[in-house]
Amino acid sequence: MQRLALFDLDDTLIDRRHALEATLTRFGSRHGLATDERDALLVRLGERARAADFSVIRELHGLAAPAEDLWQEYLADMADFSVCPAGVLDGLDELKRHGWRIGIATNGSADIQRAKLHATGIAHRVHAVCVSADLELRKPDPRLFAAAAERCGATPGDGGWMVGNDPVKDIAGGRSAGLATLWIGVPDRWPGDLPAPDRTAPTALSAIHLLLQDTA
Repeated sequence: MQRLALFDLDDTLIDRRHALEATLTRFGSRHGLATDERDALLVRLGERARAADFSVIRELHGLAAPAEDLWQEYLADMADFSVCPAGVLDGLDELKRHGWRIGIATNGSADIQRAKLHATGIAHRVHAVCVSADLELRKPDPRLFAAAAERCGATPGDGGWMVGNDPVKDIAGGRSAGLATLWIGVPDRWPGDLPAPDRTAPTALSAIHLLLQDTA
């Protein structure tokens, strides 16, 4: 199996929920929103956020700022509050030193995902980034994983690993693309109606350690 590791971004390498909550707390304070209005935004943007959402948000909450300015505020704050643990960054460096090709395979808007990747330092530690919006494909579509492998200089179909927290988008999707799968989660919370992942780890750092053991 080729030394290829594709990683999901949100809630795998970074804690998106934490960043989103902090961002919307700041957004609400900046624009004078009540707690229930902030909570409504958390529901609206909980799965993903797009620039078009902020035209709707502007109208619903009677905000004076242009929708594009609101979107840019959101981008900047999400990047500001996104954190990748230092140990994970060091682990990615260690994988590269052992000859692994590393890619990011993530759903989302290209501008926000890339902003988070650069702010956390992840962008400088991987060989390629593949964002769903760039390809007009979303995980679990196997074509997204194949594109990420190709951008890493790897050969789709020659194996490798997909590491992520979502049982369907990351694990089922990665398997459909011919990758071994490493799920970030707790074993007893795996959905019983899905085939089990090849391996399970509680955190991204422990997942990296498992991959490094294969290298030893």
